[in-house]
Amino acid sequence: MVAAALLMPALAQKSTNPFAGRWDFNITTPGGTRACWLGVTAKGGDLEVWYQPPGGNVYQVKDVHVDGSHLTLTLSAATANRPAMTWNLEASGGKLTGVQKSGDITTELTGMRSPAMKRSATTAWTDPEPLFNGKDLAGWEPIGNPAASHWKVEDGLLLNTAHGANLKSTRKFEDFKVHYEVNCPDDGNSGFYLRGRYEVQIEYEPLTSNPPERRIGSIYGRIAPQPELPRAPGQWETFDVTLVGRMVTVVHNGDTVIDHKEIDGITGGALDANEGEPGPFYIQGDHTGGLKFRNITVSVPKR
Repeated sequence: MVAAALLMPALAQKSTNPFAGRWDFNITTPGGTRACWLGVTAKGGDLEVWYQPPGGNVYQVKDVHVDGSHLTLTLSAATANRPAMTWNLEASGGKLTGVQKSGDITTELTGMRSPAMKRSATTAWTDPEPLFNGKDLAGWEPIGNPAASHWKVEDGLLLNTAHGANLKSTRKFEDFKVHYEVNCPDDGNSGFYLRGRYEVQIEYEPLTSNPPERRIGSIYGRIAPQPELPRAPGQWETFDVTLVGRMVTVVHNGDTVIDHKEIDGITGGALDANEGEPGPFYIQGDHTGGLKFRNITVSVPKR
């Protein structure tokens, strides 16, 4: 009883910390809306904070200061070429509000708690339906920089001839099984996004360029594939990805490399941070060219 009494205050502090949890941010900038994410965990009276910027990978924030209901984060330190970027946040009403500061530029912030999306496993799926018809780009549209799109259909294949625009499905999906086949050249880099928010990495860059959680078959920056398969640039490979709520399974060339793992939050390049909503598939085309896709199909839960 004494031990339990001593433990209760610590548990209560952890459970009532207003910053603890996962937070989604849609940030309005002159260049459009940018999606960001914070993951905050109370540990021994301190806060462990992870930040997903609009691009790149999630990383731990080391400069964290808490004063009651006020949280200050230094997301990037000042350099010779750019000022520091800080977030100043208040916790109130189940959300985080505040400002981002970078030099003379101030941007308003509002963070909403990420939805849990805990759903029962799906036992019955519709038959696979083609998302790419092998003839034209029907059902797809360039995004990001549409004027610089180099997507085309050639010999029944979806081909990105050079880096330029990304490509998005016009339909949106909630839970699904998606199949696609990809041929990625040596030193290529792309990604296949689930609901437009979670990137399944495609790359054949030098191994020294990326840690395991940012290599082919990973949920970029979040979940490393295990095992890592032999690398096969310039060859056709298959991916079968199931996403139900936050739980993802990735089967690469017939091998399960991610088995029913939870995706904590959005990855870099997410179209938005509205995690509880359906979203499109999209394929990165702004990194490198020469990637080919075929046999893109989707199944959804039977209702």
